Amino acid sequence: MEATIPKPHLFIDGEWIASGAGEQALINPATEARIGSVPHASAAQLDSALESSERSFRQWRRVSPYDRSTILRRAADLIRERSDAIARQITTEQGKTFAEAKGEVLGAADTFDWFAEEGRRAYGRIVPPREYGHRWLVMKEPVGPVAAFSPWNFPAMLSARKIAASLAAGCSCILKPAEETPSAALAFAKALQDAGLPNGVLNIVLGVPDRISTHLIRSPVIKKLTFTGSTAVGKHLAKMAAEGMKKATFELGGHSPVIVFDDVDIDHVVKILLPGKIRNAGQVCIAPTRFYVQEAIFSAFSEAFAKALASVKVGDGLDTQNQMGAMANGRRVDAMQRLVANARDAGARVLTGGARSGESGYFWQPTLLADVPDDAHVMNEEPFGPLAIANPFRTLDDAVMQANRLPYGLAAYAFTQSARRSIDVAAALEAGVVGINNLTVSIAEAPFGGIKESGYGSEAGQEGLEAFLNTKFVSEA
Repeated sequence: MEATIPKPHLFIDGEWIASGAGEQALINPATEARIGSVPHASAAQLDSALESSERSFRQWRRVSPYDRSTILRRAADLIRERSDAIARQITTEQGKTFAEAKGEVLGAADTFDWFAEEGRRAYGRIVPPREYGHRWLVMKEPVGPVAAFSPWNFPAMLSARKIAASLAAGCSCILKPAEETPSAALAFAKALQDAGLPNGVLNIVLGVPDRISTHLIRSPVIKKLTFTGSTAVGKHLAKMAAEGMKKATFELGGHSPVIVFDDVDIDHVVKILLPGKIRNAGQVCIAPTRFYVQEAIFSAFSEAFAKALASVKVGDGLDTQNQMGAMANGRRVDAMQRLVANARDAGARVLTGGARSGESGYFWQPTLLADVPDDAHVMNEEPFGPLAIANPFRTLDDAVMQANRLPYGLAAYAFTQSARRSIDVAAALEAGVVGINNLTVSIAEAPFGGIKESGYGSEAGQEGLEAFLNTKFVSEA
């Protein structure tokens, strides 16, 4: 039976609005069937969201961090209570397995809890004055109304980071989630409303991305921009933010290298890497993708990893027997076909996969390419799918040179049993987050963000709260 989801609405000044300036279809990527429609906000509705965000900010910033924390923690509890329903909606809209969607929703609830508590620790400091009777204070204050943009690949987690951090800091927030996956953000808005969030502090708008981003970012109401998405779009938005000298956080694309040294237990490493590669059908900005494997174990590793990928059961994410769901849209399938064909033409070997899976739905076989030349498109363009590349290397310096070759710098990984190598490779990799012998680099307690063309600024951790605060020095005499 075809899964259905609640009809998406706009959420503006505490009101749920079913229509706007047109709409677009929602598609289930596992079946390619239409499952609903998404309203597009009109210019007048965007102005209403801006007005309510500006008005509510003046009140919300005066609410004590303790009381803001209480509301966020109540919302986190409600999200957990509703996690099965929210996860089912995510799977139906986006394609990932239900287990992954459920884990994402619970992780989002943890993010609300983290920022609920971290918002109570937005500490300033007292600077010893040079003259008796004076007082020097460093204060932290909310930056103001925020324009936030979250993508389709992690609609719960990435929306939660932006909503929870901005609200915990005392900011109001206008969030535009991806039109292909709106339900998680709207479910969070409902949880916050039920938890007692004042009207206007959070608004959710949907529509043509460039039109909405231009309208919001160029408004004098907006003081801060936070965006997760492609490098190309991030650069475009950064230019608009710069026109108004607005604070901004950008978490952009990546092309994560993995260095596997010859002292590892191959079976153990493959066991760690497999779920990381197939998670969300590889549509993860920090997914392990470019595998540089030391020559002595290259053949054995490639064979073991190819065998593991070939064993993955692919199908509808709502079927709990499947290990990997559909890709989110037909654009990703087209990209996989193009990248694999180009790699083959360049001389790469296809060790497993390399083709669509099934007769309907946006499914792709987990794929491993080997001996891929540096000028193949897949070596330079983030595949954003269940596609891995394995190439051999000789020395640490060779591997690091290849790992750092691209302009991206989001995530990087290395596997070795040598403590010396661990220290050396962690220092040498050019990335915002680095995993040594594991893939756990994105958690609520720690900063997450990239360098180079993977963006700037951090989400999560205490740095994620700091991103929504201004620093003010007060000198009293």
